[in-house]
This record gives sequence, C-alpha cells and structure tokens, in this order.
Amino acid sequence: MATEPKQLETLETLRQKASANGLAGEDALRWLSADEVRTMEPEVSSVGALLSPSTGIVDVHELMLALQGEAEAHGATVALSSPVVDGCVLRGGGGGGSGTATAGGRLRISTADLDLEADEVVNCAGLEATAVAGAIAGVPRASLPTAHVAKGNYFGLAAKSPFSMLVYPVPEAAGLGVHATVDLAGRCRFGPDVEWLADPTAPWDYVVDPSRADSFYAEVRRYWPALPDGALVADYAGARPKLQAPGEPARDFVVQTEAEHGVPGLVNLFGIESPGLTSSMALARLVEAVLSASARGGPSGSGDGRTRTAVAAWLASDDSELNSR
Repeated sequence: MATEPKQLETLETLRQKASANGLAGEDALRWLSADEVRTMEPEVSSVGALLSPSTGIVDVHELMLALQGEAEAHGATVALSSPVVDGCVLRGGGGGGSGTATAGGRLRISTADLDLEADEVVNCAGLEATAVAGAIAGVPRASLPTAHVAKGNYFGLAAKSPFSMLVYPVPEAAGLGVHATVDLAGRCRFGPDVEWLADPTAPWDYVVDPSRADSFYAEVRRYWPALPDGALVADYAGARPKLQAPGEPARDFVVQTEAEHGVPGLVNLFGIESPGLTSSMALARLVEAVLSASARGGPSGSGDGRTRTAVAAWLASDDSELNSR
C-alpha cells in the first residue's frame, strides 16, 4: 500500500511486473482506492493499495514436516546435523573407498562421517550456500557471489490485532519493509527491519534488541497512526542471505547452473531469502526442469542452451507461487 501519492507509481510497477510474470485472472493484483482500503482495513491509513487475492499464510513447521514426509515416502533420506565439509568435481566418474557411498557420480560431497557421490547435487543451503559451493573443489571461484547477511527483527503487538489480513508498505531497497503479519492464531507481528551484519562469518545471534522498537514505531505509524505507545514487544529475528551489499540495488534470486559455472549436474541457489519459502515448490520445479534438460542433453554440449530450454518450459507452466514473487 502507498502512504503518500509518489508511492503509487511504485505500486503500479509492481502490478505490471506481477502481470508480466503470469499473475492473472482471479489471482491478479488489483487496485484499491483509499476508501476501499478503509472499508477492508479501517485502521490502515493509505492513499491507495494493491490487493493480492492469492496471498495467504502457512504454518512453516507443518509445511516442513509435510515435505519431509513426502520425500521420505518416495525414498529420500533426510540427514540432519550433517554439515558439508568439502567436496570435489569428479571429471572421470567416481570411485569408492572406506566410508564411501558411491554410485559412480560426477560430484563428491563430504561430511565428517560420509563421502557421497552423485550425478546431481542441488545446493540450497540458504545462508551457507556460497560457502558450500566454495567448498567443492573444481567449482570456479569466479562464479561464486559475495555473501552478505541481513538480520531481520520482529516486534509483536501486545494487543488484539487491528488487521484482518497482511498489510505491506511499499518495499524498500533491501527488503519488503516493516509489514504487519497475522499468524494462524490471530497474533499480529511487525517486521522485518534490515540490520546488516558487518561480518557474516563472525558469531552473531537471533536476539532482538529492544531499543530497535523506536524505529518500528515510526515505520508502523506511517500506515497505522493509532499504534499506542508501549504496545510493541521484542519477538524474534531471522537472517536473510543477500546478494547485494548495503546501499546497492536489490538483487533477485539466482539459480546457477552448468551454464554459469561449467559443472554438469550442479545447481546452486543463491540469495534465496524469505520469499523463497512461499515459492519453494515453484523453485523445485525449476531446478527439476533444469536437471531434466541437462540429463536429456548428456554431459557434453551447450549447458546454456539446455538451461534456456528448461527455463522456457518452466515459464510456460502455471507456477503462480514464483510468478507472484
């Protein structure tokens, strides 16, 4: 939503981008006038907004358990607390050894207890994705993005939620802005802000600094002027992998394939921050399409051509989760 007229242009740009990405029909973003916003959310102060009819909320832990259950039902093994320590590209295929599970693959990934060889490896390690890719000998270092981390703090509302739906201000340069979310229990939280970590490799924690509440009051009152003093309480924090440094323009997700790094069978997902959960199924279908196209083309040939074919096929499908992002 826009809290001042000059922001309406930004909203129109978002609407056009959503339309270009295939968000249409009942799911299309539609304009709301200031009066329509007041009718739907009487506490919100705005000069206009976009309504996203297909936006909703989900229990993240239940989603993760459901995905794990489906994966295991189809033969997958989930190995927790098994961090990758190194790996290598096996140009000529694999060879076993003590403590090795091998299928003669093109890539070897090692943990403290196991060497695993595979034809295909998908690196979706979130905050550690760049580090994991960098630990694989044979992956060109020039293909790896610089890792940046932005901590995101949330404050809860110590009162009944004044909103019935999610309320988002116009996005800022490094994030979605301090928006209002209502969970499945009806509790309202505000966040996240953007707290850049100077050294992502140094120890840090998820503790919310209560003094950051001052900036939250200012941001939330832009669209909810009636926010009472003392109503915000420190809640929780998360961390987001960023591909841009502080002050640089925001960068989108990167799905890196053989076309970029030259390693058959390896797909790296970089900069997948929180909207990646919403679009996780669409991202999975994209990765599957890329790997399927690569398998059909064999280990030689133009990886770039195969990737273009896979992405074109995926874009022609109805992946509204990722299109809406």
